[in-house]
Amino acid sequence: MNIGMIGLGKMGGNMVARLVQGGVNVVGYDLNAQNVQHVVGLGARGATDLDDLLAQLGTPGERAVWIMVPAGHPTEATIQDLAARMTAGDIIIDGGNSNFKDTKRRAEELARHGIFFVDVGTSGGIWGLQEGYAMMIGGEEGAVERLRPVFEALAPARDRGWGRMGPSGSGHYVKMVHNGIEYGMMQAYAEGFELMQAKQEFGLDLAQIAELWRHGSVVRSWLLDLTAEALKQDVTFAELSDYVADSGEGRWTIIDSIEQGVPTPVITLSTQMRFRSQQDVSYAGQMLSAMRRAFGGHAVKKIEHAQQEVTVEAVKPHEAHTPEVALNTDGAAVSGTDAKVQLGESGQQRVKSND
Repeated sequence: MNIGMIGLGKMGGNMVARLVQGGVNVVGYDLNAQNVQHVVGLGARGATDLDDLLAQLGTPGERAVWIMVPAGHPTEATIQDLAARMTAGDIIIDGGNSNFKDTKRRAEELARHGIFFVDVGTSGGIWGLQEGYAMMIGGEEGAVERLRPVFEALAPARDRGWGRMGPSGSGHYVKMVHNGIEYGMMQAYAEGFELMQAKQEFGLDLAQIAELWRHGSVVRSWLLDLTAEALKQDVTFAELSDYVADSGEGRWTIIDSIEQGVPTPVITLSTQMRFRSQQDVSYAGQMLSAMRRAFGGHAVKKIEHAQQEVTVEAVKPHEAHTPEVALNTDGAAVSGTDAKVQLGESGQQRVKSND
């Protein structure tokens, strides 16, 4: 089985490594030549551009290319560039977190040219290389079946962790809801541990509690495993900001719940909490303070010093993915557009009180 991979960052690079380990022939392309050289070192072939990538994949009409780039314009532009070079029978796979509505549109547009479009909601993060990836797949049955060797190599096991959800768009839709659930789970853990951290009279050992809950508890999960590792590293999180980026799926899940009239209060509130974390100062909070001062003459707090933060760069594709590396915040600081991209697709910079 031959497959092309476009986008060789944290996820894409690790997926190439797992595919090569699974016996799949991979041709990789990335705008960053260093990322291409990295996957060549893993046993893949490198491409200098899209034309070179397609030429190395063999017979037109039998080729498959997996896209692993940020949602939105990068994905749209890559699909259009590929489609202009592909022929009927070829397959384009979008493994990123695209909006399912965009996916349905793209599938319809590509179908007019006989090109199959398969959407793969991919979960596993930087740990997928060793653990395998969960894949929620949407698309035409025949096209999905052609890609079976790819999915079997990437999944935790050949017979589990992947499956076809339905027609085009369904894979990204299920992944969207998956991420909305993830937001709610993460928020619940964070709130519970903050409550216990505040209960000073008991002197609770949060690292001990997290480790205990990992074994036999009904709230055990992989997220809890990672939380336990984080607490072992630094139970105070003293150097971390409380800024939490959101990558879009939580918002889309809420919008879909409104359109369908299905209540999703936990997902909604957990997403709203991320919005609040992205504010340096809440204008609503300032207004509440002003109103209390106005009607009751109450004491208020005044800002003396603005909070200073830096963005620590993301874990690099070639770095070993261990708890120590993932939780290390001593990396180089990034700023501007690069910081916004690394924080998340939709995550904003801190919203200043005077913006």
